[in-house]
Amino acid sequence: MASSICNKLFMTSSSSFECHSDPDFSASPRFENLRRRKNVSPTTTSFYPLSSLIFRFPPNFHRQLSTKARRNCSNIGVAQIVAASWSNSDANVAASPVTSPAAASAVDAAIPPLSVAPAEIDNDVVVVVSDEGGNGNGVVQANGSVDQLSYSSFLKSDGSLTIHAGERLGRGIVTDAITTPVVNTSAYFFKKTADLIDFKEQRQFSYEYGRYGNPTTQVLEDKISDLEGAESTLILASGMCASTVLLMALVPAGGHIVTTTDCYRKTRIFIETILPKMGITATIIDPADVDALEAALKQNNVSLFFTESPTNPFLRCVDIKVVSDLCHKYGAKVCIDSTFATPMNQKALALGADLVVHSATKYIAGHNDVIAGTVSGSLTLVSEVRKLHHVLGGTLNPNAAYLIIRGMKTLALRVQQQNSTGLRMAKVLEAHPKVKHVYYPALQNHPEHELAKRQMTGFGGVVSFEIDGDLATTAKFIDSLKIPYIAPSFGGCESIVDQPAIMSYWDLPQSERAKYGIHDNLVRFSFGIEDFEDLKADILQALEAI
Repeated sequence: MASSICNKLFMTSSSSFECHSDPDFSASPRFENLRRRKNVSPTTTSFYPLSSLIFRFPPNFHRQLSTKARRNCSNIGVAQIVAASWSNSDANVAASPVTSPAAASAVDAAIPPLSVAPAEIDNDVVVVVSDEGGNGNGVVQANGSVDQLSYSSFLKSDGSLTIHAGERLGRGIVTDAITTPVVNTSAYFFKKTADLIDFKEQRQFSYEYGRYGNPTTQVLEDKISDLEGAESTLILASGMCASTVLLMALVPAGGHIVTTTDCYRKTRIFIETILPKMGITATIIDPADVDALEAALKQNNVSLFFTESPTNPFLRCVDIKVVSDLCHKYGAKVCIDSTFATPMNQKALALGADLVVHSATKYIAGHNDVIAGTVSGSLTLVSEVRKLHHVLGGTLNPNAAYLIIRGMKTLALRVQQQNSTGLRMAKVLEAHPKVKHVYYPALQNHPEHELAKRQMTGFGGVVSFEIDGDLATTAKFIDSLKIPYIAPSFGGCESIVDQPAIMSYWDLPQSERAKYGIHDNLVRFSFGIEDFEDLKADILQALEAI
């Protein structure tokens, strides 16, 4: 494979430089990192002068080119394409090792400006590598399909995807490292104006400004896209940033949306107080009331149905397939906030939703050390959200993107543990005389229990329940716990507990809180990955204390 592609890409020539074997770079080219780069267009051979072609390369050239690419190229994936094309099967090539720094420098100096004309690979991919001798900016351009090898061809489980997707088949970063590097830069340069014009007119791919994209963040976006089965993913600075930018991008001024009664309070505040300033109105329905949804669709020109599933904090579930079919019948889009489910437990896009959002702060990052949000779906819809995002900002720092990439390596293991602990603790709490009610989709008394079993493979680590007591009694229970932190958020390795009446609704009087079902005795417990028996013992002793 490597030999055939190398021969196609770098044809024989009278040049004195020859391609030599390197056991570390004998794999086939990795084009996966270009797969979702839709803003490239075909090129013609006449655009790249043939007089400066180099077809064979001296020993250690891939190392030198990597250095050059880091220093000179606005697209830092150039050396990866060339190095991956290395062949160790050419019997006619005689090795001439370069071992000293001086000799390596001499070889580097002897290399004329690089320009490799378009070469067809597998009849549908055109790759162009050029440097100062050509008209490019050290960029890689692709025309046609580059899905020569997809993750689904060798990774069959979501757990494997969380580790390797976006990385194993290549990424737009020149590196031999197993882990994805952090690219800390606010902007990317062009060597000459012609390169900038080519980029602006979409004849070549490059990053431009940090708010518009970053190689480290791109790896994270690709990883989540593969996990969600999405064409495209956008990473933003927080989950609320993802939700608000999406709503503003996809709902026109004067438009109408439908949402549900049980949801994150800040989302409700945005819908009820900010969107009306843009002339956008909303119908609010019970998560299970499909008839109310259809009535709203008939009576209003609905652009979007936006809901959580499961919801916060009562873990209500929406029949994603049913509401998607219904909304599409009336021309409305569906967006599911799947933060409580995670991509491990629920595939909203496969069930029919148009978009899925996550607060990546929670399970996806999973270590209570980073804030981020995601929007995944079709390229068309995500691109609309991306356009507004580029205007508003809310860009994720690449260091935070790296932390999420690292956190996702253990996502499957963490969620598996949290699913198990959540279910077992829900049953313990349900049987305890000092607990009035437990909210958890896996329990048979949950209003959407059968639905949750159909559309989810696990039910998460968050369990909400009501203590048999008042505000003070519930606070005493929480204060008696020794393992969990009293804090907002959920989904991390550490267990977290809060009393929503105080943590999220303390600014409202008791009567107003009750309208949202937030009673003084409600507890939301996010189980981490601690040992189940330790957590069980801690909860039981805290219940005995009240």
